[in-house]
Amino acid sequence: MRDKDLIDQEEIHSKVLRAGRRTYFFDVRSTKAGDYYLTVTESKKFTHDDGSFHYKKHKIYLYKEDFEPFREILSEMMDFIIDEKGQEVISERHQKDFKKSDFSENGSVESSGNSFTDVDFDDI
Repeated sequence: MRDKDLIDQEEIHSKVLRAGRRTYFFDVRSTKAGDYYLTVTESKKFTHDDGSFHYKKHKIYLYKEDFEPFREILSEMMDFIIDEKGQEVISERHQKDFKKSDFSENGSVESSGNSFTDVDFDDI
């Protein structure tokens, strides 16, 4: 069997979710025995200073015997997050006016030299 025929046989159904720099691919594939499983791939775009870019990909394989426990735990965790923090995205990185230069490489806010605890009593 040619490689293209094998690929066509394995790919059954696909959906794509684009989310900013991340893209999620949900693919139903076929095993050699003809059963189905799910792959979920996160692809994240990174841009270099010279304008070139590359993608980092992470993939999980989910087989039918794991669907129900996976669904239960995923639902529980998503419910927990919504119950604790609500639907609103609170990360500053997700705000429309976010400026990358305000953050260091590790994601923390870079100091401008002033702290919120610095008080000038001449202003009172």
